[in-house]
Amino acid sequence: MSHEAAAPEQSPSRLRPEKQAAIMAGGREVFARDGYARASIDAIATASGVSTRTIYKHFADKSALFAAVIVNSAAQVAEAETALVERHLSAVMTAEGIEPALRAFATDWLNDAGERLVGMPNSAVHRALVAQVQAEAAHLGSDVIATWWQAGPGLVLDELAGIFAGWAERGFLNIADADRAVVHFSRLVSATPGAPASTITPQERAGWVADGVALFVRGYRP
Repeated sequence: MSHEAAAPEQSPSRLRPEKQAAIMAGGREVFARDGYARASIDAIATASGVSTRTIYKHFADKSALFAAVIVNSAAQVAEAETALVERHLSAVMTAEGIEPALRAFATDWLNDAGERLVGMPNSAVHRALVAQVQAEAAHLGSDVIATWWQAGPGLVLDELAGIFAGWAERGFLNIADADRAVVHFSRLVSATPGAPASTITPQERAGWVADGVALFVRGYRP
């Protein structure tokens, strides 16, 4: 895939904000519902309330539109997730405050299946888009995947890594590699019993989160 499709410069900057928002919302709906292969520009235009001509005027093809939609959706979710990082973790001033802060953060960050979720109205749609990104990774190309990652998941993990590095500098935790510590933390708190995507009760989820946080803090305690 060409670089232009990977970083869709053609469209959002030249669309009126309301048209851009409508096309991104319509694209999210149709791509999440139908999947990349079955989604059509006609269906997206209908869902967006715009003409197909408007879409083709600003996006070279379906690949370019999909790239724009997944980056837009990832950026919206990342904004909400980084707000959670700021709210729960930025004010921690003591080593003793780390464990309760991480529990509160993880509780808001994850749903009952252990998936990253921030209570957004379109969170289920976004997860469906992420599944499409994973399914279409080979077709999309590395540039699109990198752009999506940098706009969304990578940004959130970088924010967490910055928090962890700060705690290490203050001697709260013994962390040599903050990026690796973030992966350890996210895997520990998102662990769930049963088959993938199995849901559990809120009480069970709280127990798994608490155990994961405790293991993380114990493992990195000086």
